[in-house]
Amino acid sequence: MNNQPDRASAPGVVTGPVASSTAQPLAGHRITLTLLMLAYTLSMGDRMILSILFPDIKAEFGLTDTQLGLLGGISFALFYATMGLPIARLSDQYSRKRIIITSLVVFSLMTAFSGLAAGFISLLILRIGVGIGEAGVNPASHSIIADYFPPQRRAFAMAILMLGGSLGMMLGFVGGGFIAEAYNWRIALVSVGVPGLFLAVVMARSLREPARGTYETEAPPPPPPILTTAAAMWANPAMRHLIAGSVVAGLVGYGFTQWLPTFFIRAHDLSQSQTGMLMAVLFGISGAIGALVAGKWFDRLSNRGFQYGMWMLAIVPFFTIPLFILGLLADNLTTAILLFIVPGFAANYVIGPTIAMIQTLSPVHMRAVSSAIKMLCLNLIGMGIGPLLVGLLSDLLTPRYGEDALAVGLAYFTLVGLWGSLHFWLCGRALAKQNKRG
Repeated sequence: MNNQPDRASAPGVVTGPVASSTAQPLAGHRITLTLLMLAYTLSMGDRMILSILFPDIKAEFGLTDTQLGLLGGISFALFYATMGLPIARLSDQYSRKRIIITSLVVFSLMTAFSGLAAGFISLLILRIGVGIGEAGVNPASHSIIADYFPPQRRAFAMAILMLGGSLGMMLGFVGGGFIAEAYNWRIALVSVGVPGLFLAVVMARSLREPARGTYETEAPPPPPPILTTAAAMWANPAMRHLIAGSVVAGLVGYGFTQWLPTFFIRAHDLSQSQTGMLMAVLFGISGAIGALVAGKWFDRLSNRGFQYGMWMLAIVPFFTIPLFILGLLADNLTTAILLFIVPGFAANYVIGPTIAMIQTLSPVHMRAVSSAIKMLCLNLIGMGIGPLLVGLLSDLLTPRYGEDALAVGLAYFTLVGLWGSLHFWLCGRALAKQNKRG
């Protein structure tokens, strides 16, 4: 099963402990990055489509906002996160390509089958299946990209990979919204699930897996037990704060992503298709451009020292949070859209740099598991709790604020992002200390 290419035959191997800033990516990096981005696009589309379908699902099954939060959060995240660890350890040992393709097939089938759900429980179980299927995509993809790109090129490469998040959001919101209006929410789920099966066939023929540790001098040892990797991550202060900041950013990001479509429908009386288009433009296209800009700028700052890139991540929320709150509380749709432009542009700014730093700070033989541990924390807390907390806030505030409860709850929830800024700042300080000692 371990069909890795011979290390000596892989181009781009450098002679230092870490690749220099002049090292080039391996041949074939563009097609590989494109295929992995498409896999992530479909996984995000399958994940995000549920939020645009919340009103229809709530009406058909008679659900509360808290139950919707469970469907969009913990039901998916619990198994997505926990299954990610054992699958990631396999990714550090065996064929990452096969793991990605298998995962792609599983989550695509589970999404399509979700269109057959008979009620809340069956839909909950099928969403768990989607989470299990998606668990194998990201850690294996991150590990492959780290072997295609040198350290000073990884943040931009990861930002390109994470374009799949914005593209998937657009696929889920726009495609889901239009199909649900034209047919129903069940057909929408089937429609976004099927394309993954076709992509799996293409990846089986075209995806090429590089040697592990391409940009390191020595061949990596066998991967250690998961707890050993976790202990190594905890022992590094920069890694601790990097993960903490990522988790808080994910908590806010997932909470907003799942509930903003419902916010626009309730607060501004938009249809599903109108909401899907608005979300695609404000947070899909704009967020994709912002992610690329953040990844490129992080790489440039990292040539001076990785701490400068982390400090950049720490500053951004102080500009975006006030605008987000004003946009949520605005009475006029046009005013709200204008206020959301800057937060939308910065919606995905942390993703590429934080994923790249996990790979850079981790030893070669721990990379996939390190990524999975980060994703475990991010998804259990961020994806699992974020949408649920927003749903609970909405239900708790409804007696006082009525139809405005969701907007007010989201406004309170936004302030949590300042906590993440603190950890990114502390991560940069820890990296600066490590550089001085080095």
